[in-house]
Amino acid sequence: MKRHIIIAAILAAFSFTGMLAQQNRTQAIANAALKGWEMELRLGYNLGGTSPLPLPEEIRSIDSYNPTLGLALEANFTKWFGSEGRWGLVLGAKLENKNMETKATVKNYSMEIFGDNGERVAGNWTGGVQTSVKNAFLTFPVTAAYRVHPRTSLKFGVFLSYLMSGKFDGYVYDGYLRQGDPTGLKAVYEGDNRASYDFSDNLRRFQWGLQIGADWMALNHLKVFGDLSWGLNGAFKSDFHTITFSMYPIYLTAGAAYLF
Repeated sequence: MKRHIIIAAILAAFSFTGMLAQQNRTQAIANAALKGWEMELRLGYNLGGTSPLPLPEEIRSIDSYNPTLGLALEANFTKWFGSEGRWGLVLGAKLENKNMETKATVKNYSMEIFGDNGERVAGNWTGGVQTSVKNAFLTFPVTAAYRVHPRTSLKFGVFLSYLMSGKFDGYVYDGYLRQGDPTGLKAVYEGDNRASYDFSDNLRRFQWGLQIGADWMALNHLKVFGDLSWGLNGAFKSDFHTITFSMYPIYLTAGAAYLF
């Protein structure tokens, strides 16, 4: 009996401590709201790709596109200013994946492939190209917010991303490579004969760009949102010249947020 009383007392103590902690958190959130601060957690899906704009003449057609699974988990802190709280500053921290898979038909496309013996062979490729991009970023968006309606706000600003892990690879098929230049030695790949390539080590670690978006308060604590991010400094390092044109990550993130 004595042991049961001790166990009951311990459980009661833990329950009381948890209740106090919950009350303190609730009070802290309420105090922050009175000072114009809001905090929210956001879960979104990234839809887009890493692409040149406009498409260069070397890319004759996009034959298939698969966005694959790209998720974004973000914490946002917003400070609203003025008595009406129309303008705000939003600071965020986000873990996200920006992925895609594409197939394209190209002509005289600058390329470096792995040869039959593992050697790298550079030249101009004409035929099919399959590309897979799987990048994981830690991203910090900083945006200005404007309430156009009590339930709706628009946002515009910048973002800075750090590439935690990156993959940009694929293979070429049903075509030929002119080694060195468009008139060089011809290597043909047809049917099941393919050659792979991997530019993952040439991806830029730090990327930055512009971000624009909108939030709508659907319920008391639930938002839906859409954010468009557009990288401005390119996906590859400045000393990477195999691909002769710049490629930019352009993604739309759509999802839901919980406002505390």
